Amino acid sequence: MGLFDKISNDITEAMKAREKERLEALRNIKKVMIEARSVKGAGSELTDEEVLKIISKLAKQGSESAAIYKEQNRADLYDQEIFQVKVFESYLPAKLSDADLTAAINAIITEVGATSAKDMGKVMGVASKKLAGLADGREISAKVKDLLQ
Repeated sequence: MGLFDKISNDITEAMKAREKERLEALRNIKKVMIEARSVKGAGSELTDEEVLKIISKLAKQGSESAAIYKEQNRADLYDQEIFQVKVFESYLPAKLSDADLTAAINAIITEVGATSAKDMGKVMGVASKKLAGLADGREISAKVKDLLQ
């Protein structure tokens, strides 16, 4: 069962359990997935990798919104947003530790044959695809930059 189907089943379970906040978060995910599927092409299915990117983006946006709500002393909106982010993150794989990220990027550098900072684009192209959902893009970029210098 793919992530799209799992989320659809979880929506049904949340409705049966009357979990209003969780249901709202899951519906947000499904709405964005359906929009992405329709843009990609009629009738096409999203891969789990594409779904993870969507969920990761939603989690990042939610975290940023929550930070703004906290600055504005809007505890009610902050709590809602943080709850949704936690639901989103429950579908994401665990983030890589710093050591694991370094090892993964070193393997990618070896794979593409990068030797200097000039090869950063090559490494980033592969790393962004392979490490999608496992690490933040800024973290990947900073680590690649450090390792290529």
